[in-house]
Amino acid sequence: MPESRGRDGARKRAQRTSQTEPQTQSLPSNPSWFVPVMCALMIIGVLWVAIFYITGGLWPIESIRYWNLGIGMGLIMIGFGMATQWR
Repeated sequence: MPESRGRDGARKRAQRTSQTEPQTQSLPSNPSWFVPVMCALMIIGVLWVAIFYITGGLWPIESIRYWNLGIGMGLIMIGFGMATQWR
């Protein structure tokens, strides 16, 4: 059975790409405090909301009523925002 010749351009491209070294970007890593703070914010936010519901609105801060949910969700969102920047 005859063998196909292939294309010269494809061979040249394959040689070019195999000879070039991969160029990797050196991204700076996060500081050592980043992950613990991120996790702590998310956990504190969940606990804030859970405590608000479990105690019927008496805790964590009774006088601001349903703004407690906003605080808890805000903490969770800040933690999630930090998670998108984690390297």
